[in-house]
Amino acid sequence: MTAVDKIIANDLIEIGALSLSPSKPFTWASGIKSPIYCDNRMTLYYPELRKKIALGLVEIIKEKYSDAEVIAGTATAGIPHATLVADIMNLPMVYVRSKPKDHGKGNQIEGKIEKGKKAVLIEDLISTGGSSVSCAKALEEEGIEVLGIAAIFTYELDLADTTYPVYTLSNYSALIDVCLNKSIITEDDLEKLKKWRSNPKDESWMNK
Repeated sequence: MTAVDKIIANDLIEIGALSLSPSKPFTWASGIKSPIYCDNRMTLYYPELRKKIALGLVEIIKEKYSDAEVIAGTATAGIPHATLVADIMNLPMVYVRSKPKDHGKGNQIEGKIEKGKKAVLIEDLISTGGSSVSCAKALEEEGIEVLGIAAIFTYELDLADTTYPVYTLSNYSALIDVCLNKSIITEDDLEKLKKWRSNPKDESWMNK
Protein backbone atom coordinates (compact mmCIF):
# COMPACT_ATOMS: atom_id res chain seq x y z
CA MET A 1 0.00 0.00 0.00
CA THR A 2 1.85 3.07 -1.25
CA ALA A 3 -0.68 5.33 -2.97
CA VAL A 4 -1.67 8.28 -0.80
CA ASP A 5 -5.39 7.69 -1.37
CA LYS A 6 -5.14 4.13 -0.02
CA ILE A 7 -2.96 5.17 2.91
CA ILE A 8 -5.48 7.82 3.98
CA ALA A 9 -8.39 5.41 3.43
CA ASN A 10 -6.65 2.85 5.65
CA ASP A 11 -6.01 5.51 8.31
CA LEU A 12 -9.67 6.53 8.28
CA ILE A 13 -10.75 2.90 8.62
CA GLU A 14 -8.32 2.31 11.50
CA ILE A 15 -9.76 5.16 13.57
CA GLY A 16 -13.36 4.25 12.73
CA ALA A 17 -14.04 7.34 10.63
CA LEU A 18 -14.98 5.24 7.60
CA SER A 19 -17.48 2.44 7.92
CA LEU A 20 -18.84 0.09 5.24
CA SER A 21 -22.04 -1.82 5.90
CA PRO A 22 -23.64 -3.12 2.70
CA SER A 23 -26.03 -5.39 4.62
CA LYS A 24 -27.24 -2.69 7.06
CA PRO A 25 -27.09 0.64 5.20
CA PHE A 26 -26.85 4.03 6.83
CA THR A 27 -29.37 6.80 6.15
CA TRP A 28 -28.00 10.19 5.10
CA ALA A 29 -29.68 13.47 6.04
CA SER A 30 -30.98 13.58 2.46
CA GLY A 31 -32.78 10.27 3.02
CA ILE A 32 -30.43 8.33 0.74
CA LYS A 33 -29.65 4.81 1.96
CA SER A 34 -25.91 4.35 1.86
CA PRO A 35 -23.56 1.40 2.45
CA ILE A 36 -20.88 3.84 3.60
CA TYR A 37 -20.60 6.32 6.46
CA CYS A 38 -17.75 8.80 6.63
CA ASP A 39 -17.14 10.93 9.72
CA ASN A 40 -13.91 12.85 9.17
CA ARG A 41 -14.50 14.89 12.32
CA MET A 42 -12.95 11.95 14.16
CA THR A 43 -9.58 12.76 12.58
CA LEU A 44 -9.30 15.83 14.81
CA TYR A 45 -8.79 13.56 17.83
CA TYR A 46 -5.61 12.03 16.38
CA PRO A 47 -2.69 14.50 16.21
CA GLU A 48 -0.52 12.50 13.76
CA LEU A 49 -3.37 11.84 11.33
CA ARG A 50 -4.66 15.40 11.72
CA LYS A 51 -1.24 16.71 10.72
CA LYS A 52 -0.88 14.18 7.88
CA ILE A 53 -4.20 15.35 6.43
CA ALA A 54 -3.25 19.02 6.76
CA LEU A 55 0.10 18.45 5.05
CA GLY A 56 -1.63 16.44 2.32
CA LEU A 57 -4.07 19.27 1.66
CA VAL A 58 -1.17 21.72 1.59
CA GLU A 59 0.53 19.60 -1.09
CA ILE A 60 -2.67 19.59 -3.16
CA ILE A 61 -2.86 23.38 -2.93
CA LYS A 62 0.80 23.87 -3.81
CA GLU A 63 0.50 21.57 -6.83
CA LYS A 64 -2.98 22.41 -8.11
CA TYR A 65 -3.73 25.88 -6.76
CA SER A 66 -0.33 27.52 -6.46
CA ASP A 67 -1.80 31.04 -6.82
CA ALA A 68 -3.94 30.67 -3.67
CA GLU A 69 -3.99 33.77 -1.47
CA VAL A 70 -6.75 32.79 0.95
CA ILE A 71 -7.85 29.51 2.53
CA ALA A 72 -11.63 29.18 2.96
CA GLY A 73 -13.20 26.49 5.14
CA THR A 74 -16.77 25.23 4.92
CA ALA A 75 -18.77 25.42 8.13
CA THR A 76 -18.48 23.50 10.23
CA ALA A 77 -16.48 20.41 9.35
CA GLY A 78 -14.05 22.14 7.00
CA ILE A 79 -13.09 24.87 9.47
CA PRO A 80 -10.48 23.01 11.57
CA HIS A 81 -8.73 21.57 8.53
CA ALA A 82 -8.73 24.96 6.80
CA THR A 83 -7.29 26.51 9.96
CA LEU A 84 -4.41 24.02 10.04
CA VAL A 85 -3.71 24.48 6.33
CA ALA A 86 -3.80 28.27 6.54
CA ASP A 87 -1.43 28.17 9.51
CA ILE A 88 1.08 25.91 7.73
CA MET A 89 0.95 28.05 4.58
CA ASN A 90 0.89 31.35 6.52
CA LEU A 91 -2.17 32.49 4.56
CA PRO A 92 -5.32 34.37 5.58
CA MET A 93 -8.40 32.27 6.32
CA VAL A 94 -12.17 32.75 6.18
CA TYR A 95 -15.04 30.34 6.58
CA VAL A 96 -18.33 30.01 4.76
CA ARG A 97 -21.72 28.96 6.08
CA SER A 98 -24.23 27.07 3.96
CA LYS A 99 -26.50 30.09 4.23
CA PRO A 100 -26.39 33.58 5.79
CA LYS A 101 -27.06 33.96 9.51
CA ASP A 102 -30.59 35.00 10.43
CA HIS A 103 -29.29 37.41 13.08
CA GLY A 104 -26.52 39.93 13.67
CA LYS A 105 -24.99 41.13 10.42
CA GLY A 106 -26.44 38.19 8.52
CA ASN A 107 -23.01 37.09 7.35
CA GLN A 108 -22.52 33.97 5.28
CA ILE A 109 -18.76 34.49 5.12
CA GLU A 110 -16.85 35.11 8.33
CA GLY A 111 -13.50 36.87 8.17
CA LYS A 112 -12.11 39.74 6.13
CA ILE A 113 -13.38 39.87 2.55
CA GLU A 114 -10.95 41.29 0.01
CA LYS A 115 -12.32 41.45 -3.51
CA GLY A 116 -10.04 40.02 -6.18
CA LYS A 117 -8.28 37.58 -3.85
CA LYS A 118 -7.85 33.98 -5.00
CA ALA A 119 -9.15 31.31 -2.62
CA VAL A 120 -9.16 27.56 -2.20
CA LEU A 121 -12.18 26.01 -0.48
CA ILE A 122 -11.43 23.26 2.07
CA GLU A 123 -14.06 20.56 2.66
CA ASP A 124 -13.83 17.46 4.82
CA LEU A 125 -16.13 15.39 2.61
CA ILE A 126 -17.53 15.56 -0.94
CA SER A 127 -20.76 13.70 -1.64
CA THR A 128 -22.60 15.25 -4.60
CA GLY A 129 -20.70 18.50 -4.18
CA GLY A 130 -23.81 20.62 -3.83
CA SER A 131 -22.88 22.24 -0.51
CA SER A 132 -19.34 22.93 -1.70
CA VAL A 133 -20.60 24.64 -4.84
CA SER A 134 -22.98 26.74 -2.75
CA CYS A 135 -20.11 27.93 -0.55
CA ALA A 136 -17.87 28.61 -3.56
CA LYS A 137 -20.59 30.69 -5.20
CA ALA A 138 -21.05 32.67 -1.98
CA LEU A 139 -17.35 33.56 -2.09
CA GLU A 140 -17.53 34.58 -5.73
CA GLU A 141 -20.58 36.76 -5.09
CA GLU A 142 -18.34 38.75 -2.74
CA GLY A 143 -15.71 39.18 -5.46
CA ILE A 144 -13.38 36.39 -4.34
CA GLU A 145 -12.04 34.12 -7.10
CA VAL A 146 -12.40 30.44 -6.18
CA LEU A 147 -9.56 28.43 -7.72
CA GLY A 148 -11.06 25.11 -6.68
CA ILE A 149 -11.89 22.72 -3.86
CA ALA A 150 -9.65 20.44 -1.79
CA ALA A 151 -11.08 17.77 0.51
CA ILE A 152 -10.17 14.71 2.54
CA PHE A 153 -12.56 12.20 0.95
CA THR A 154 -15.00 11.88 -1.94
CA TYR A 155 -17.72 9.32 -2.57
CA GLU A 156 -16.97 9.75 -6.31
CA LEU A 157 -20.61 10.36 -7.12
CA ASP A 158 -21.75 12.60 -9.96
CA LEU A 159 -20.81 16.08 -8.83
CA ALA A 160 -23.14 19.05 -8.93
CA ASP A 161 -22.89 21.15 -12.08
CA THR A 162 -19.71 23.15 -11.52
CA THR A 163 -16.60 24.41 -13.21
CA TYR A 164 -14.62 24.22 -9.98
CA PRO A 165 -11.87 21.60 -10.01
CA VAL A 166 -11.95 19.17 -7.06
CA TYR A 167 -8.99 17.26 -5.62
CA THR A 168 -9.14 14.93 -2.62
CA LEU A 169 -6.71 12.93 -0.50
CA SER A 170 -8.76 9.75 -0.71
CA ASN A 171 -11.84 8.35 -2.40
CA TYR A 172 -14.46 5.62 -2.60
CA SER A 173 -12.43 3.43 -4.98
CA ALA A 174 -9.40 3.46 -2.68
CA LEU A 175 -11.63 2.62 0.28
CA ILE A 176 -13.09 -0.41 -1.50
CA ASP A 177 -9.63 -1.66 -2.49
CA VAL A 178 -8.36 -1.36 1.08
CA CYS A 179 -11.46 -3.10 2.47
CA LEU A 180 -11.05 -5.98 0.01
CA ASN A 181 -7.38 -6.38 0.91
CA LYS A 182 -8.24 -6.36 4.62
CA SER A 183 -11.15 -8.81 4.05
CA ILE A 184 -13.59 -6.28 5.51
CA ILE A 185 -15.93 -6.86 2.55
CA THR A 186 -16.64 -9.81 0.27
CA GLU A 187 -16.97 -10.00 -3.50
CA ASP A 188 -20.76 -10.03 -3.05
CA ASP A 189 -20.49 -6.83 -1.02
CA LEU A 190 -18.38 -5.35 -3.81
CA GLU A 191 -21.20 -5.75 -6.33
CA LYS A 192 -23.59 -3.92 -4.00
CA LEU A 193 -21.09 -1.13 -3.47
CA LYS A 194 -20.54 -0.67 -7.19
CA LYS A 195 -24.27 -0.64 -7.92
CA TRP A 196 -24.92 1.93 -5.17
CA ARG A 197 -22.32 4.32 -6.53
CA SER A 198 -23.76 4.10 -10.04
CA ASN A 199 -27.13 5.38 -8.73
CA PRO A 200 -27.36 6.15 -5.00
CA LYS A 201 -31.08 6.94 -5.20
CA ASP A 202 -31.91 3.50 -6.61
CA GLU A 203 -32.33 1.29 -3.55
CA SER A 204 -32.42 -1.95 -5.55
CA TRP A 205 -28.74 -2.51 -4.66
CA MET A 206 -29.91 -3.51 -1.17
CA ASN A 207 -31.75 -6.50 -2.62
CA LYS A 208 -28.81 -8.00 -4.51
